[in-house]
Amino acid sequence: MQNLTTATLVTAFVTPLMAQWVQHLTPGIPRTADGKPNLTAPTPRTVDGHPDLTGLWDMISDTAVGNVAVRNVGDLRPADIQSWAQALVQQRAENFGKDNPHYRCLPEGPGYSTGGGMKRFLQTPVMIVILNDDLTYREIFMDGRGLETDPNPSWMGYSVGRWDGDTLVVESSGFNDRTWLLGGYPHTEALRMTERYRRTDLGHLEIRVTFQDAGAYSKAWTVPLRAQLAADTELLEAVCNEYADNGQQHWVGKVSDAKKSAIRVAPEILAKYVGVYGAPARSKSLSLAVHCSSP
Repeated sequence: MQNLTTATLVTAFVTPLMAQWVQHLTPGIPRTADGKPNLTAPTPRTVDGHPDLTGLWDMISDTAVGNVAVRNVGDLRPADIQSWAQALVQQRAENFGKDNPHYRCLPEGPGYSTGGGMKRFLQTPVMIVILNDDLTYREIFMDGRGLETDPNPSWMGYSVGRWDGDTLVVESSGFNDRTWLLGGYPHTEALRMTERYRRTDLGHLEIRVTFQDAGAYSKAWTVPLRAQLAADTELLEAVCNEYADNGQQHWVGKVSDAKKSAIRVAPEILAKYVGVYGAPARSKSLSLAVHCSSP
């Protein structure tokens, strides 16, 4: 028998979750006989023959925003993490990750690359821009320039891109060290990030993100994720700093204390609740700790 205890912290800010312009269909995309977007149609291309990544994408990741007990850290192994970084990860996990910059309404920097949610890609021959729902953005220069050699560390860093066949390769650096990678994993200002985007057909992106930071990790590590075209809707803004109370004052205690009062739930009972659950259209700030034990 092996006990499994998980702690998940879910925070929902007061954000409308319904779609916008629900009666307006995305123009210019192939559709099936019933009028739905044909997500398996061929990859659209620009006039110069490269895949066109333009569109609204739903990023699909195993990693919950702010969850320091992340479920997917790619090929990163504990032995690859320097002792100070490992200790910091454990500290952040113990206090439910309440110090996450995301909860303080700060930009997530390189963390956007592996997070979920909607992102709009705008592609031109000389620049690709990625818009996030919290009103931050990234500029990826495609004009042949190299990365800045003497960067002024910033939240979003510096990014340059190039095509490797049908794969967009993006190199980024110059991040400040105030953001988190994959929830609780730290980085230094030496971080360099490499992203690879491949549009396999109309509706799907395959993405691989590699982090290299000799100040925190002994080797580079890669996280795979994917995205699906979000047709027939638009990007909704989700700005948390317009609300005076995001509920952080109620995040008290430690994970280790919560485990002491954990109860065991039989697998056959847990199986009754398997499914996908949606939040209501508007939610008050919510902090939810779930502790499950199973054989």
